[in-house]
Parts: sequence; C-alpha cells; structure tokens
Amino acid sequence: MYRRLVFIALALTLIVVVLGAYVRLSDAGLGCPDWPGCYGQLTPAHAADEIAAAVAESPEGPVSMHKAWKEMVHRYLAASLGFIILVIAGLAWRRRADPSVRATIAVSLVAVVIFQGLLGKWTVTLLLKPAIVTGHLIGGLTTLSLLALLALRAAQVSRPTVSASLVRWARIGLLVVIVQIILGGWTSTNYAALACTDFPTCHGSWWPDMDMANAFHVVRELGMTAQGDMLSLQALTAIHWMHRLGALVVTGVLLVLALRLALAGQRGMASAVFAALAVQVSLGIANVVMSLPLGLAVAHNAGAAVLLLTLVVVNERLVPARAWDLAGRRNDENAYA
Repeated sequence: MYRRLVFIALALTLIVVVLGAYVRLSDAGLGCPDWPGCYGQLTPAHAADEIAAAVAESPEGPVSMHKAWKEMVHRYLAASLGFIILVIAGLAWRRRADPSVRATIAVSLVAVVIFQGLLGKWTVTLLLKPAIVTGHLIGGLTTLSLLALLALRAAQVSRPTVSASLVRWARIGLLVVIVQIILGGWTSTNYAALACTDFPTCHGSWWPDMDMANAFHVVRELGMTAQGDMLSLQALTAIHWMHRLGALVVTGVLLVLALRLALAGQRGMASAVFAALAVQVSLGIANVVMSLPLGLAVAHNAGAAVLLLTLVVVNERLVPARAWDLAGRRNDENAYA
C-alpha cells in the first residue's frame, strides 16, 4: 500500500505541476478570484451566475467559465494529492524502522504541501505576484523531488560504485538545474518569455540593453517596479536573457556529467541526462522561434520537471551503497532504542 501510494502521488504531482503551468500560461490563474472555492461555491457550475456577471462586466477579463474550470480542476487534483501525502506520511511513520521507508522526508512533505496550499491561496488573493507564483512553482517541484526520493527508496534501486568526483559533478548538475528552473519560473511569471523574439541573439545583440535592478527586485506587483512604475522592456529583457545564459551553463555542466557517467560505465543514466537536456533545450529554442505557442510552453514546463527528476534520480543512485546501509541501520537503531 505504501509503495503504491508513493508512486501514485509521484505521477499525480507531475500532472498537477504540468496542469498548473497550463493554467498559468492560458491566463486562467484568476479564473476563480477567491480561494478555495469559486465565488464561495464548490464548483464553477454552482457559481454560474457570478461568473456570468463578471464576464458581462469585463468580457476580456480573467474570469470565464472555461477558465474557472481549469483553475478548479487544478485545485481538486492538488487537494487529492495533499490527502494522499497525509496518508503516506502516516504509513511511513508507522513503518519508520523499515529501511525502504524514509519517514523524515514523508513527514516533511506534509509541511511542504501545507505551505504549497498557502502559496496557491496567495497566488490568487494577491493577484499573481511574481514572487508568490514562482514560489508556488518551486513548491510543486520540491514536492515532486521529495516524492521521487521516497519512490527510489521504496523501489530499493541498485547503487553502482563510482568516484567521488562523479558524485560531485552530479550534485553540481542538480544545483544548476534548480537555479535554472527558478530563473525559468521568474521568466514565466513575469511574462518575459517573448521579451527577446530573435535567436540566438536578443534584439539583434549578444548583450542587449537590460535593467537588472528592476528585473530581479522580488517584492513587487506583476508588471510593475517596486516604485509602482510599469516594468520596462529592458527589465523584461534582463529576465529573459539571464534565463538563456543559465541554459548555456546548464548545458555545459550536464554534457560534462553525461560524458563522465558514460565513461564510468553508467550509460543508462548518461543517456537519460543527455536526452532530457536535449529535449528541454530544443523546446526552449522552439518557444522563442515560434512565439510561445501554448502547447510548447506547457511542454517546456513539463520538460523542466522531467530534467529535475532525472538529476534527482542520478544523485540518489550515486549515493554510495555503504552510506545507504549505514543510514538504514541508524533508522533501525533509533526505532528500537
């Protein structure tokens, strides 16, 4: 039961993360402008009169029936995921002496999901503040990563003997991917994905005119500077260009990691890293060249999740077997002390 629930939660989290990207990218994030219901109702169907009134008042506004359903389906699935994680945490705590269970991570997930729910609320009630929306994305991917760790422990995957330097490269790879995802989230939540419409240059330059100070000022309204002025094209360009430069760093680090994995005889992991990287880079370029079609934009978000999962799996598998065994013994000793 525990193992099945972990894998179900992992799959459901990936769906929720991708669906959340779809809701954001299709401008449905305020489809229901309150939380947790829709105009205080359980479903958009029950709030049909309120939604119709909002549409009549502002036909091009953020509220419509189909946007409300997108938003609420995302909330229903997220709530279901939260319930499953509560059950997982309970089962993990009861079986905390089992070396295939990581009770501390399972219990920590409950706190992550509670905070993630609050971020979801604030995303709506604080009108899509970039810092809150980016934090909500990070929270979803954190949940995904922690569930992946639980799944790997439950599956008791094999652990090859590798050099310490390869483990360090894997950790560096994971770190740069995390930073790049944060930059990507900041680009998306600030609607800066099309601040540069040419490729590989931006506005015909390798170093375009940029406003770094306002671009990365965290506490501010959507589309505004901290002083309340409209966010300039130079600021949006800075956000976009830093994400592109981050992609170059990630590509270089992960290519080295894939090569070192292959030379160490870990061809399966090397291929997985290279394939996830190649797909994600291709999707990023295609989004710029094709002016951000919705399907490709959502796929780019999904690709980020898959790339992160790939690096989490690689790092977990490269943990030395001896360290794994010692951790299991410590859990046993603590449980029976």
